[in-house]
Amino acid sequence: MTKLSVTHFIGAAAISAGLAIAGSAAAADITGAGATFPYPIYAKWAEAYKAKSGSGLNYQSIGSGGGIQQIKNKTVDFGATDMPLSGADLTAAGLVQFPMVMGGIVPAINVKGIESGKLKLTGPILADIYLGKIKRWSDPEIAKINTGMKLPEQAISVVYRSDGSGTTFNFTYYLSQVSPEWKTKVGSNTAVEWPVGLGGKGSEGVTNFVKNTDGSIAFVESAYVIQNKLNYALVANKDGAYPVPNNASFQAAAAGADWKSVPGFGVILANQAGKESWPMTAATFILMYQTTDKAANAAEALKFFDWSYREGGKLAEGLDYVPFPKPVVDQIEASWSVIKGTDGKPVWPGASGGMK
Repeated sequence: MTKLSVTHFIGAAAISAGLAIAGSAAAADITGAGATFPYPIYAKWAEAYKAKSGSGLNYQSIGSGGGIQQIKNKTVDFGATDMPLSGADLTAAGLVQFPMVMGGIVPAINVKGIESGKLKLTGPILADIYLGKIKRWSDPEIAKINTGMKLPEQAISVVYRSDGSGTTFNFTYYLSQVSPEWKTKVGSNTAVEWPVGLGGKGSEGVTNFVKNTDGSIAFVESAYVIQNKLNYALVANKDGAYPVPNNASFQAAAAGADWKSVPGFGVILANQAGKESWPMTAATFILMYQTTDKAANAAEALKFFDWSYREGGKLAEGLDYVPFPKPVVDQIEASWSVIKGTDGKPVWPGASGGMK
């Protein structure tokens, strides 16, 4: 298993945070692995938390599939996934799941002559691009909703995630919601048989592909778009509006979510109603064992998560992630009471209300 290295760093802001994570590995305070979606904010939180508490975080940005496998192998204190596990899967594995932060998946584009945020797409058009049916940026379906825009005859270079990825799950889940053909032919999972395109490993690999490939389109997390100054396209939401992908539109998509309605808070936020809602909004989740033989490690991890919920909101918003409101945080932290050591005692020291 490879630790974070300079090849994972995605921008100047993430470099210092990444160094803080890697530099803390010797202390081995908290270890985690999984989703690349939240890596930028986990890096920021880790840097700030290290300065405040002295406790470090060694987080390996290896994709949701890897995170699930690592926690099941008991090689890390927590796993991280953007694809929530079902209640049955959680029970079978003896795991507890809770969401950490929310954000958006954005179609990043590299097309000469098209400014960021000017091109409009729809869910069905995105599906047809990834099905290989729409092959050029000048396609009539794209031109029809971009009146007056000069679209190049250039071929579309499709980029996707080659590794097991919760981002892939959320993107393909959305495409399955808006395109019956996609749902039938490809479906939704952390890894699918992509009909066309080039694969990049991790959000970092996909970001590099789209930055360096003329005519390309990729699905990446909003933080990677911001930090790498990528151009992006707008996407029509369920109400037919074209909101800007930012904190406000991600928050609008999450506003009506009933987090307690699904085991492990596993709500999927794709294609939510509301004129202000970004259609590809997603939460990212933490996985821990319900009974652990490393109680002290689990307690340290929960202290970090508690601090991140209650003190890390501004850092999250700075990267266009959406922090959870206090009532939801209180519900999440109440669920931590089931995380116990082998002696049957709860490991969370703030079980009665959290650290303040």
